[in-house]
Amino acid sequence: MKEITKEQVRELAVLARLGLTEQEVASLAKEMTAFLDYFQTLEEVDTEKVIPTSQVSDLKNVLREDVRRVSKITLNDKLQNAPSREKDFIRVKKVLE
Repeated sequence: MKEITKEQVRELAVLARLGLTEQEVASLAKEMTAFLDYFQTLEEVDTEKVIPTSQVSDLKNVLREDVRRVSKITLNDKLQNAPSREKDFIRVKKVLE
């Protein structure tokens, strides 16, 4: 099985916006390689006679109907714990440049 390199882990960390130490990079490279080795083992299992299934149990999602209703919480109560507010809005830091 191909080994995951430290450079690949660093690239993934940049994409995920993670700040990793060199020790964490080395540890994750080993762990990710172990995961891939495990998946390689699973690929060797003979599943030729196994019937594909999309659901293995008869469980169904039970969701309530989505009903619109008036909130009992006042606007002032909603904004009470906001770190910063401007009129009837929560003021947040700019996230895009």
